[in-house]
Amino acid sequence: MTHPEISIRAGGSDDIPAILGMFDSAMEWLVAQGRTGQWGSRPWSERASTVELVTGYVTRGAAFVAELDGVPAGTLSLTDGPGTYLPPADEPERYVHLLASDRRFKGRGVGAALLAHAVEETRRAGVSLLRVDCYAGGDGKLVRYYESNGFTRTEAFTGTDDWPGQILARRV
Repeated sequence: MTHPEISIRAGGSDDIPAILGMFDSAMEWLVAQGRTGQWGSRPWSERASTVELVTGYVTRGAAFVAELDGVPAGTLSLTDGPGTYLPPADEPERYVHLLASDRRFKGRGVGAALLAHAVEETRRAGVSLLRVDCYAGGDGKLVRYYESNGFTRTEAFTGTDDWPGQILARRV
């Protein structure tokens, strides 16, 4: 699936405030729906732990920013494996972290474009496995979103504070 109006570029330290803003926007949308199980209710930009998390992925991983008309609209980071809370695959992999889009751009295909870019980056690296994990609670909509983008459920897990998670994989 191509998204001609969306451009994707490498992200850097200068993008950290915009990326935190994307997470704040997504979180505000979740909270407005009464869906606080995924991230709670406090904005990411106001929590040292999430600012540190975003800063780490942007400065040490491969961060990407999707733009619409030059405005940062979404982000994701790719690394060689999951966070420390999950075991790595038994083969080379790329792992999607911190996928988010600014809710002002909802329905414009920003997340799908970023996931398609992650597929291409994974192929370009000569790796055939792309994985991601996500919140699996509530109505399960987020898991279905990844499935609609070519991922298949592999394993469920329980994170900190009984947070329900799902690992999904895609062969590229």
